[in-house]
Amino acid sequence: MHAVNMLYAQQNNNYICAKFYNQSIMQVAIVGTGYVGLVSGTCFAETGNNVVCIDVNEDKIAQLKSGKSPIYEPGLDVLLERNIKEKRITFTTSLAEGIKNAQIVFLALPTPPGEDGAADLRYVLGVADDLSKIIDKYTVIVNKSTVPVGTAEKVAAVLAKNLDKSLYDVVSNPEFLREGVAVEDFLKPDRVVVGTSSDKAKKLMEELYQPYVRQGNPIYFMDERSSEMTKYAANSYLAMRISFMNEMANLCEKAGANVDMVRIGMGSDGRIGKRFLFPGVGYGGSCFPKDVQALALTARELEYDFRLVNTVMEVNDKQKLRLGKKIREAFGSDLSGRTFAVWGLAFKPETDDIREAPALELIREILEAGGQVRTYDPEAMANVKKILGDKIYFAEDQYDALTGADALVIVTEWSEFRNPNFEQISNTLKFPAIFDGRNVYSLEKMEELGFYYESIGRKTVHENLRNKITVNNGTGIRERGVLD
Repeated sequence: MHAVNMLYAQQNNNYICAKFYNQSIMQVAIVGTGYVGLVSGTCFAETGNNVVCIDVNEDKIAQLKSGKSPIYEPGLDVLLERNIKEKRITFTTSLAEGIKNAQIVFLALPTPPGEDGAADLRYVLGVADDLSKIIDKYTVIVNKSTVPVGTAEKVAAVLAKNLDKSLYDVVSNPEFLREGVAVEDFLKPDRVVVGTSSDKAKKLMEELYQPYVRQGNPIYFMDERSSEMTKYAANSYLAMRISFMNEMANLCEKAGANVDMVRIGMGSDGRIGKRFLFPGVGYGGSCFPKDVQALALTARELEYDFRLVNTVMEVNDKQKLRLGKKIREAFGSDLSGRTFAVWGLAFKPETDDIREAPALELIREILEAGGQVRTYDPEAMANVKKILGDKIYFAEDQYDALTGADALVIVTEWSEFRNPNFEQISNTLKFPAIFDGRNVYSLEKMEELGFYYESIGRKTVHENLRNKITVNNGTGIRERGVLD
């Protein structure tokens, strides 16, 4: 049973409720029903609050009203269905209707990066302007979106054009949700960060979040600018750890070392810890790329040369090309007549998010080199179809993707890829070759099964068989018994 479902397996609908925490029911509005907004709104409703989610997308609101989530996030559908049934969460396209009774309004709006890396604040500031014309009682306006340092002041300035200062406070409350475990993260956060200089706003935010920190995890109150900087600092540091391990992995390959052993040795040091030390084909998603880029831009605007952050981005861009380079070194620069099975499209398991996904970069490389792609992902294929259409083949399952393929390439470490039918893989592929961008399989297992196997930061298994790839030359003719 999934961890989130286990969390609720012994709870009835009223177990987690406002009365249980001796908390008054709060009126909350969420502007924006994207990833952050929908998870936040649903989880706020789960603790007994009345939540209204607002979005201009009529189709999305209609879908939500019917109880269907537009995003894939484990456990979210269960909570959404329950809270709709209990009438704790509702949906509307009307901003005025949605915030009518709200004590706290969260802005969970897109802030996509521009060409220079700057976060686009048009949606945040546009909604702030709209709010300034309809707020008629004291309301806390919360920036939930990841925004640059100083955004709270910009939002306050927009509100001040039409509102008396007594009618609002602007708060920064960055999210620290990990896609794939976001519901769990929200209900049991490591910490809650709130940036505000208002005692009145602080009291309301503390009351709202109290049910989530009953086990002793802290709510940190600080000034707005420090709160905004905290989100960028946290994500950039984690991205730096990933990029460092990717660089170590590349060095290990040259030195004949095993990055898995290096990782274990490093992670056992209490000063370092085990998390975010797994090498791969680069980070992606909605947070790390955008936040690292935004922090670098903030530094440039303040005339500070943040060399470490700039290097993190450079390393990640190069690492996304790592698998493609390995494939071309094995098959040649011209991939015409070659077909590759790609397992995994989402930037990480347990999500359908393909933003900045390394798989998209790899597929682009293969197609540009003349190759073809057959792909499978448990959740993300619909999103990729919107981008690539009929340029690649979307398989019915992971084994269908192998049909007619010269090699298997693993880009996302979904659980179902960890223990596949290796005999079926070997018999279906033209040549039993696996390029593993997430180090899913052990070297010993691949050695035993006879696969030509390349991974990240580890030795190539059965490297002496590489010439067989060239001999095969994409014709589908394979010497049986070569790998016996």
